[in-house]
Amino acid sequence: MRHDFDQELEERLVRYAAIDSQSHEDSPSSPSTEIQFDVLRLLETELREIGAQDVQLTDYGVVLATIPGTTPGPTIGFLAHVDTAPQFNASGVKPRVIHGYNGGEITFPDDPALRLSPEEFPYLAEKQGHDIITASGTTLLGADDKAGIAIIMTAARHLLANPELPHGPIRIAFTPDEEIGRGVSQRLPKDLGVDFAYTFDGGRVGEIECETFSADAAEVTVTGVSIHPGFAKDKMVNATHLAAKIVQTLPQVTMTPETTSGREGFLHVTDMTGGSSEMKIRLILRDFERDGLEAKGALLKQVCEAVQATEPRATISCEIRPQYRNMWYWLEEDMTPVDLARDACSKLGFDPVSIPIRGGTDGSRLTEMGVPTPNLFTGMQNIHGPLEWISVQDMAVATELCLTLTGLAAEKR
Repeated sequence: MRHDFDQELEERLVRYAAIDSQSHEDSPSSPSTEIQFDVLRLLETELREIGAQDVQLTDYGVVLATIPGTTPGPTIGFLAHVDTAPQFNASGVKPRVIHGYNGGEITFPDDPALRLSPEEFPYLAEKQGHDIITASGTTLLGADDKAGIAIIMTAARHLLANPELPHGPIRIAFTPDEEIGRGVSQRLPKDLGVDFAYTFDGGRVGEIECETFSADAAEVTVTGVSIHPGFAKDKMVNATHLAAKIVQTLPQVTMTPETTSGREGFLHVTDMTGGSSEMKIRLILRDFERDGLEAKGALLKQVCEAVQATEPRATISCEIRPQYRNMWYWLEEDMTPVDLARDACSKLGFDPVSIPIRGGTDGSRLTEMGVPTPNLFTGMQNIHGPLEWISVQDMAVATELCLTLTGLAAEKR
């Protein structure tokens, strides 16, 4: 039986998306921004109000809660993250709902030149008659991942209001800082206490993601020789010139995000800061295979060494740190949560699709840490930018998937 969750999902996403909760990579705190607590504390309150048990906000910024089991079965976790991406403006989000989308071009009140076209984005063309949520044109929407939050909260409220439904114990976790790769504390697996889990942090209906990028982050520091420019001849070493040479020496045609797709990895310069005396270059390295990721790190270091050799008076350092690894390395050893999700899709009448994610999730880290955690769809599209949108009806299908999963797990215990 399908349920009518549309109104609740719409109200929840609009409410959550309007709250600024952008993370910040340069912050040493956890969560990285104080504003993430605005969503975390709201969810803590709402979970108590719907009757969840063991509700707590941990000192590392995760909201945890329990839905007690009504029958024996595995303990399942459902996760979503509260932060929004740092890559685009997320302050002052004004969500708007287009009820009964007519299939045409969508315009934006705060940026009349902006257009969301079904010709450019064919998935939108499939959503005629749906209720579409976007922002107003100058911010992202934040459906990544507040749609996941809305889905989990709606499913949790339904299960708690209907204790006759058979399901095992369910644990809920809302995490911070996923967008900057810091959402999973070393303490989370133990505190979560589940047999396996799912993140609701995916795209179109039917997508069950069990393979992600492996990821490293790199920081290159170029230290030149600083001197007054009026007396600089044969003395100054300009760090900006050397930094530019490093970026230009890296592969431009075969190894950047804008030139790769499918299973191809990349090196991506995310930002450069500094001045003539010192420059910092930040990069992210991505590949589906361990050896491919290692090779990209080696290439970056080789380029830095080559540029260093052209100017021995400068100092160039390159630090690479791990972020997350392809969850497939561990999921292929136990496909239980993946198979269960696929069975739930089939029971709901649509075909599951699994394609490699050109990105990562909190589930990547959790899986590596011993909690198998594939990623499930929410419906979110065009994330991290002003053209972000989502169908309320797609969110409703994801909510049905969440409920069906809990029932199937109890049946197959």
